[in-house]
Amino acid sequence: MLAEKRVETGWQARLELTYGPGPGRTELCRTRRLGPLTVQRPFYPEDGVCHTYILHPPGGVVGGDVLDLRVKVESGGAALLTTPGATKLYRSILNTARVRQRFQVAEGGCLEWLPQENIVFPGALAELLTRIDLQGSAQFLGWEILCLGRPVIDEQFHSGTLLAGLELYRDGRPLVLEKLRVAGKEDLQRRPGLRSLPVTATMLAVGVGEDLLESLRGKKQETMEGACTGMTLLDGVLVARYLGYSTEEARRFFIGIWERLRPSLLGRKVCLPRIWAT
Repeated sequence: MLAEKRVETGWQARLELTYGPGPGRTELCRTRRLGPLTVQRPFYPEDGVCHTYILHPPGGVVGGDVLDLRVKVESGGAALLTTPGATKLYRSILNTARVRQRFQVAEGGCLEWLPQENIVFPGALAELLTRIDLQGSAQFLGWEILCLGRPVIDEQFHSGTLLAGLELYRDGRPLVLEKLRVAGKEDLQRRPGLRSLPVTATMLAVGVGEDLLESLRGKKQETMEGACTGMTLLDGVLVARYLGYSTEEARRFFIGIWERLRPSLLGRKVCLPRIWAT
């Protein structure tokens, strides 16, 4: 384990996790940590799957901070990762706060990435980039939830800049490539974009067919007035979207999809992370 490091521009934090098959279950084989980004001991509430909570004790990210998460799941491994709370990106005067996430899943491996939301405060200079690399028949279900400003107190993202990226590859071939850039109030209000709705979220699930998509679409979704949801298939990848006012509503929408997909795609019963009940 490396010692913590802080430079003039902010905390430089890096966490590397490798999961692989062990006797009767997936094990967290290797951990490498730099700075204030760590992991709680693994949990095994269900057979075989390693549940892990990613922790960032400072609780927030400021200008100049870098959070770098690298996760590898080896062949035969199955891991479910989540976070105990939201990632908060605070106001910055000069420097950009960066959150980088890289997930690599080998042939025959499975990763479920189910984090809490990312809250981007007004005045933040933030970059949030997530890349998923799958090999062969590797499986992935996961989501990213973005909240611009703090709608619960009617605080809008009236200033600041956000660059968000979500990329999914299989065997080096791009399946989903998304970029979102918001630079203040004008971009937030554009009708072809976010239409003044502060919460935007995307869920990805590989291996979904047309029949399963239609089954998901047939389930009625209750959302707040003005919010919208949608689902589509891109090369066998389910892309589900939420655009609205509430991170809780977005999470409920995605959890409902996950609960229906998990038995069909992974052959596993629904097992909610214990920390969601606290």
